[in-house]
Amino acid sequence: MAARAYWQGQIRLALVSIPVEIYSATKSGATVSFRQIHEPSGKRIHYEKVVDGIGPVDADEIMKGFEYEKGEYVLLDEAEIEGVKLESKKTLELTQFVDVGEIDAIYYEKPYYVVPADDLAEEAFVVLREALRRAKKIGLGQLALRGREYVVSLKPCGRGMVLETLRYADEVNKAASYFRDIGDTKPDEDLLDLATSLIEKKAGKFDAGEFHDRYVDALKDLIARKRKSKGGKVSLDTEDTKPARGGSNVIDLMAALKKSLDKPANDTARKPAARKAPAKKAPAKKPAARKTPARKSA
Repeated sequence: MAARAYWQGQIRLALVSIPVEIYSATKSGATVSFRQIHEPSGKRIHYEKVVDGIGPVDADEIMKGFEYEKGEYVLLDEAEIEGVKLESKKTLELTQFVDVGEIDAIYYEKPYYVVPADDLAEEAFVVLREALRRAKKIGLGQLALRGREYVVSLKPCGRGMVLETLRYADEVNKAASYFRDIGDTKPDEDLLDLATSLIEKKAGKFDAGEFHDRYVDALKDLIARKRKSKGGKVSLDTEDTKPARGGSNVIDLMAALKKSLDKPANDTARKPAARKAPAKKAPAKKPAARKTPARKSA
């Protein structure tokens, strides 16, 4: 495997130890990043570390400080911070198993692919993978990575497994504080039936490839056009894509849902152009149908 392993160690289940390697399952290369540039010279802008009333300071004079009250800090040097970092252990012990779907999605942080370290580890790896799949369980444990300890989950994924770091309870805001002002009213059954029908009409299997970051695509297109124009101005698409606002805030929900159900369902997100074409041709056929009675009257 060409990629470099993020972590190498073993997964332990009771007395069974399985040598594994984990690899980052995500990448950030799709994003577009910018740097601040001095327009007259075209050169990058740099920043200096400065202190109010003193000015620029040397890097070796800088320490990290925790603000325990306004303007008051506890200073820590790098040696002190390094001293409390946890040693990266080479063993992930599975200490608990929970049902698939029991962990709220808000706790999941970052995924990693898990593979057996060698051919000798493959048999035990496959046994654990299939046992988790058959039991419909997710394994939980704690793992120290780069000085910090994480709660992690382990579950089957195709031929391999996925390890995901989880947020601690105190890192997640309680939903109740945000949802408490939402009333306990029951929805109208007719409206509920229409909304359910609309959901079922648009139901399908998830395919991540059908979705694209349109903002990133537009930025890349803008950058490409700016390069071709050698820094000159380029035309921007000024089409207003925002929904039109009416004079009233009252929405006829029943009419809106019925109108939504009358629209043809999109089979995939990849073929918007193929579905726009028939809609444009349809009005052209109607005038031709009206000309026939006109000839008879003549």
